[in-house]
Amino acid sequence: MTSIPVFILSGFLGSGKTTLLLRLVHEAGKRGLQPAILMNELGKLDIDGHMVQSELAGVSVKKLLDGCICCDKKSEVAYAAETLLRQRPDVLFIELTGVANPEEIADCLAEPQLLGRVRLQHIVTVLDAEHVLEYNSLFSADRQLIHTLRRQIEVADLLLLNKVDLIPPTRLRKIEKAVRKHNPKAPMLTAVHSDMDLSLLLAGVEPVPDKHPAGRNPFHVFRHMPSSGQAAEQDGGAAVRHRSFARLSTVVLPCPNPVKPETVERFLQANASRLLRAKGYLNTGAGPSAYLMQYAGKRFSWKQAAYDGERYIVAIGMDLDSERLAKEWLLASADM
Repeated sequence: MTSIPVFILSGFLGSGKTTLLLRLVHEAGKRGLQPAILMNELGKLDIDGHMVQSELAGVSVKKLLDGCICCDKKSEVAYAAETLLRQRPDVLFIELTGVANPEEIADCLAEPQLLGRVRLQHIVTVLDAEHVLEYNSLFSADRQLIHTLRRQIEVADLLLLNKVDLIPPTRLRKIEKAVRKHNPKAPMLTAVHSDMDLSLLLAGVEPVPDKHPAGRNPFHVFRHMPSSGQAAEQDGGAAVRHRSFARLSTVVLPCPNPVKPETVERFLQANASRLLRAKGYLNTGAGPSAYLMQYAGKRFSWKQAAYDGERYIVAIGMDLDSERLAKEWLLASADM
């Protein structure tokens, strides 16, 4: 089964995300791709959503209002994405509100109903060159917001420094130096009105050859490795290769047999340096019920769950070696 590439557009309020979204959707149409869009706004009025729909007739758009898509709207993201997938798009664009942490979207995309159906293709963070250096002083009293703005930079695999026509070259060099402290790896492009070479993002994204619904297998191992630029998905014994550049990786580890909580915790702690979070449904051997395991901030929680689906763990992190993790988990989980 072909998984749908997901593009996450991140960046603070007014940076130029919606302009970039419109450019991407128009370019996708020129390439024969059918896009779908998931948008989020903090307020009750959907200004950007109306603007997008007025320019993009015939494109499926889903909007989440009055909250951050990664916070109080987080539970709705998987449902909204699944609704859009029913339209059988070739690509899904997600534009986050300006105060959202894009790494949490990977958590949403790892929900059971989306596993194997989508893959994270790119996280693009758009920066307002005129104001980005002022954020630390402007929002010094809001440590959580400062953390979120830094994470927008850190997890991106492409940084678009927008509105460079409004700053002198000396300020541009200061911005580049400051941004590189938080993300030394991702390509950094400069732009005016979010105008960039979109082939850098859309290269390798092709129309879905068979858009008829297919049964899905949640036990895929996804590779989103910038070093190799490849994503591997195992389905029914056939390996399907997808090109992806996302630094944020999602690895799905099957748990068909009961496994001890201490085995899971020991395995995840051994890989803590690159893990951002992990979660999954497992049998622990203490009865037939599934347990929801969650790992975040180096803390674990286990809760009995009314869940009768496949058992698995989703590990989410930066530049994960998915093949190594899969092999190590196979060995660790055999020790029951």
